[in-house]
Amino acid sequence: MKKRLFFLLLALPLLLGPRPARAWGFFGHRLLNRLAVYTLPPAMIGFYKAHIEYLTVNATRPDARRTVVPGEAARHFLDVDRYGDSALTTHGRGLPRRYEDAVARLGEDSLLRHGTVPWTIAAMKNQLTAAFQRQDADAILRLSADLGHYVADACVPLHTTKNYNGQLTGQRGIHALWESRLPELLAADYDLFTGPAPYLDHPANAAWAAVARAHAAVDSVLAFEKTLTAQFPADRKYGYEARGSATARVYARDFSRAYHARLGGQVERQLRYASRLIGAFWYTCWVDAGAPDLSQLPRTTSAVEALRLAREAADAVAAPAGAVPGHED
Repeated sequence: MKKRLFFLLLALPLLLGPRPARAWGFFGHRLLNRLAVYTLPPAMIGFYKAHIEYLTVNATRPDARRTVVPGEAARHFLDVDRYGDSALTTHGRGLPRRYEDAVARLGEDSLLRHGTVPWTIAAMKNQLTAAFQRQDADAILRLSADLGHYVADACVPLHTTKNYNGQLTGQRGIHALWESRLPELLAADYDLFTGPAPYLDHPANAAWAAVARAHAAVDSVLAFEKTLTAQFPADRKYGYEARGSATARVYARDFSRAYHARLGGQVERQLRYASRLIGAFWYTCWVDAGAPDLSQLPRTTSAVEALRLAREAADAVAAPAGAVPGHED
């Protein structure tokens, strides 16, 4: 009971507002950045906790940029199965770990079609390290929020396959079921506490390991949903719920709980793994920057950063509607 009450108090700010369907969804991404703050050491947590609302709210900003920033969509996924069984190996025909080597072998157009998430994480790790070295509070916050988003995406099985929404197997909608519906319904009962964030000796390898771990679960994510669909008539698989002023068609609660049971806690494990990994990347960047003193950095967002966020939000609203290359469903 205490665990559930603490979770509800922690997650209450996440339950307000719209819920985009991409990635971990509004709820999941914000929850993960928020949880990651509590994995940090004492020398970091004061600064990060002072800015926990910024890190929470802006966890979803990369999704809002998809229709505004060229190449943004590719940063959220990697279609491992486009490259064959050896794609995740570190030798032979495995995908190069350095982006420049991948471009030389495969061409940048191919990489942008099939996703760049592990290379994006490696690049952003370097950017956040540099921001710590400069002690640039605005950049530290902005890059921490964004890096948390991409690390979380790398931990999602359906972000590692060309069949990202079950569209190739007659399971369209499974993307939102796994990544949004289950956490929103069940996260209050999950055990999401982790130990302290570890230092990553090889951060780029950690990003690739996250992709490999997520990709190993793709078969079960798809197979269990298909098995349950055969057992549930359509009027029990789906239902309708109020979402703000609208009524939305959603996966029924009984179907969602049955799917969660079949997965054996898979979503819970990935949420726990992702939150600790986000914290580990933040911590590693800080250590690699020389462990600068964060106690003198501002505890409030600067006017410059607030203006930049407002302009970015306005650009997203003004962007023309329409599909963008990548995992658009």
